Order: sequence, then structure tokens, then C-alpha cells
Amino acid sequence: MQYRGDNLMSVKRTNRSAAMRILHRSGAMSRKRLAENMGLTPAAITKIVGEMIAEGLLSEGEMLQTGGAGRREILIDLNPDAGIALGVLINTGQVLLSAVRLDGQVLFSEEITIAPQADADRLLPHIVSRLTELTEQNRIDEEKIIGLGIAVRGICSADGELVVNSFGALQQENYPLRARLEKATGFHCVMANNVRALFAAEMFFSREEDGGSQFFLRCEYGIGAALSIEGKIWHGVTEQCAEIGHIPVIRRGGKPCSCGKSGCLETIASPGAIREDALAVLSPTETPNLWKIKEKKGREELSLSDIFSAAQNGDAAVGEIVDRAAEALASALKSVIYLVDPGRIVLYGRMFDEPYYLSRLIAEMQEGVDSGHAVEVKKSAWNQQLEKKAAGLVAVEEFFNQGGIR
Repeated sequence: MQYRGDNLMSVKRTNRSAAMRILHRSGAMSRKRLAENMGLTPAAITKIVGEMIAEGLLSEGEMLQTGGAGRREILIDLNPDAGIALGVLINTGQVLLSAVRLDGQVLFSEEITIAPQADADRLLPHIVSRLTELTEQNRIDEEKIIGLGIAVRGICSADGELVVNSFGALQQENYPLRARLEKATGFHCVMANNVRALFAAEMFFSREEDGGSQFFLRCEYGIGAALSIEGKIWHGVTEQCAEIGHIPVIRRGGKPCSCGKSGCLETIASPGAIREDALAVLSPTETPNLWKIKEKKGREELSLSDIFSAAQNGDAAVGEIVDRAAEALASALKSVIYLVDPGRIVLYGRMFDEPYYLSRLIAEMQEGVDSGHAVEVKKSAWNQQLEKKAAGLVAVEEFFNQGGIR
């Protein structure tokens, strides 16, 4: 094992990063309290804070009434307007452009519809052009832009340079997306998998001191997941940790999956699969409730809510599809519980806003799980609200890691 020391700049970054994260997590506090939290001397904190106030990263607030004689303590806090991060989130059929402050507040966001298997070389100039227009329209000060965060569906390389496989979002594999966007925009770029970016945003807003071990499950068109251990997202040796959606659950005759295999969990339990299977059995005799809704709205307009409503109101064929999906997903999550023993499972996605489905899933997850493995299962407090923030927060997290030093 090779042991390396830290130079002064590394120590400086570490201390500044710790100060920023403590203030983000706990809010405004005095220099004295910040010194106690960081285990540093008041003199060291005075120097760190002084530099960061001069740079505009921190700001001074109200004066504390200590109740005694002597110098009064002044509250210091992060200045959320000190930096702005741009964001590009790429999913199948969709690109979301955004900008956020250092506290995650969205300054602008816009969704662009793209074709599945989009040609990245043709898509990028359009992304850059529109992002530039939005930045100008919203009067974003370019001097304040700390970088561009990229969140993309699929597998990214360990060094954050390549989109190895986007599972149908982009045409190309092993595509150098980070470098291409960095060259085209002139901004420092950071790239992450989209689900991990959403999970990081979840933890950013929860402001938990540690976060422990959590399993984050996202169900939108497909199924994605991320795992944290002691508050840090675990990537795995091949950057495929927590690819729960691509666990094979049908050995023979399963439907093709976007990953190239067949019979994956995603082909049964994802929102897209549930809708596809429900439409396949749609008929006036077998699914009368769903048929009535179809007659009013049209086949293509049938939503997950419509499908769950039909199942709840007695369409047996639809109910079987929903039950099979809930059972398959619950079975996979129970494997996670026994294998990883997480402190919490966080559910994220539109289907978890449906009480009928959520109750079915929770009931299935409780089946056969002993009391020693009881895990808190909860819907995200920011369900369906993080897409506009996640990509930009990839860059904010990097900025925090660097102690606000560009």
C-alpha cells in the first residue's frame, strides 16, 4: 500500500469543504460553533471564514446575544447566490436543461423532447445552443457559473468521461460526453448516472449528518436504483452497483429489455411494462373499467392512474398484472434487505404517488420478512421534484468537494 501526505492546498480544500457542508446541513452558526464542529482552533476558523467571506462564498448575518460581556458572536452562513450550476439530464426521449443556485433552488428548467437512440453528435450542438439561450434569457452572470453537471441514463465509466451504455437514450456507446460538452461550452463539466444524481439530490436536500446506508429506487419508464453506505454512494467495480432493474426474473420467453437481455425485472415491474401489459389485455369484456376510460380518453392517453383505478375497481386481468408487478419488485427489494441490510429504502417515481399500488407493494414487502430485518420503506419527500435539480447539483457537489475553489 502506498501512503501519501497532503499538501497545504489539499488541507485548505478539505477544511473549506467541511465548513461548507456543515453550514449547508445545519444552517447559520457562529465561528465558535463552526470551530467546535470541525475540531479546529478559533484562529484557524477565523482565517478560513475570512477568506471565504472575502470571496463571497459565505456571508455574515445577525449578531448573537450571548448574555454576557465581551465580544458578541456573529452568525455566518453559506451564500447561495455565490455560484450557479448548469445542468443537462439525458433520459430516453428527453433532455432536461436547468440551472440551480448553491442551495439547489432552480433558476430555470426546460424539457426538450428527443428521439430514442438519439445521435449524440447531432444532439449536442442543439443542447449547447439552447442552454446558451436560456442562460442569456434568464440573465445568468457567466462569472458565477461554477460548472455544468451532466446526469445521463445508463452506465458511465469510472472516471466520469464516457457514457458506456445509455440503454437506448443515445445511439453511441462509449461516448466521450463529458469532454465534448466541456469543449463546446467552455465550462468545467462533471458527469454521473441519472439515478445516482437523483439520489445525491435526495441526500443533499435531506441534510442528514450521516445518511447511513440507504437504497434508493426510482421507477419511471424503467427501474433504476442506487445504494449508499455510510452516506456515500457506492458505485461498484464496474459502475453497475444496484442495477436492480436488470436482474433476470424470467428464464425463458421473457420480453426483450433495453439492456439487451430478456426477462429482466424492468420488463415486468416498471411503469412502462405495466402499461404495456394492461393495453395488451384491453377489451370491453375482460377489462370493462379500463375500456370505459379508454372510450373517454383514447387508448394512447391511458395513464398508470387509469390502470390502477381499473384494477382497484374490479378488472381482474388488470389486477393480475399489477399484482405480478408488485410481487416481482417486492421480491427484488426483499433480496436487497437481506443482502445489504440498509437502514432505509427510498421510493421515487410517479407510481409511488398511487395509494393503491403503494399499499400493494408495501404489503408484498412485509410478506416473509422477519422482524429482525424490518426496514423503513418510504416515498421520497421530494418525489418527482428532483429532475430539475439533480444534474446541476452534480456540479454543486463537486464545487463543495473542492471547498469552493475553482
